[in-house]
Amino acid sequence: MRVYLSKDLREANRSGANANREILQEKRILMVNLIGSPGAGKTSLLEHTLQNLSKSRRASVIEADLYTAKDAQRLEPWCWEVIQLNTEGACHLEAGMIGRIIEDNEALLASDIIFIENIGNLICPAEFDLGEDLRVAMMSATEGSDKPSKYPLAFKGSQAILISKIDLLPYCDFDVAGVLEELRLANEDATVIQVSAKTGEGVGQWCQWLEQQLEDKRKRLSG
Repeated sequence: MRVYLSKDLREANRSGANANREILQEKRILMVNLIGSPGAGKTSLLEHTLQNLSKSRRASVIEADLYTAKDAQRLEPWCWEVIQLNTEGACHLEAGMIGRIIEDNEALLASDIIFIENIGNLICPAEFDLGEDLRVAMMSATEGSDKPSKYPLAFKGSQAILISKIDLLPYCDFDVAGVLEELRLANEDATVIQVSAKTGEGVGQWCQWLEQQLEDKRKRLSG
């Protein structure tokens, strides 16, 4: 009988993440790991993001879900390539899952940007490096103001933080100033963008940020 220790699993995940990163560098692809609670608005924002980016970029999605393909079906019209990944109950993705998808998928590897919409959860997905260039944490105005203090790892390790559903701010007890200050103290390097998939507010700024990240990566690789 072989016994697997948690440190072995973490090391295996790191190895897989590094392998994924090498593939992405070779192909000059930007990969974005989007994490957030169920109902934070990840899929709705991706719909608008893909509509915006697909005018000039080949943007693809690896859509993670416990059992269904409903979100992938919503996103498919604007995707260069969309892959459904059902975890059948598992609450997070691991690097090996992503590696098996990208290594032999020629269409996916022809993308400029690959989004991973992770399982709706702010705990486990924050602990697993998938080999992404950028991790983006999303919280919505309707979830309350306590997410940064309750789930600090999700926000500390992210390059961008999105506050979604800001069109609903007048109807929520959401302390924008307090949350922004809390995020600044937790992760002063993160870019914070307030967005609304309903009105489109902030979506342009979000897409410009993504474009800049792609350009910066390709410049680094060319240098």
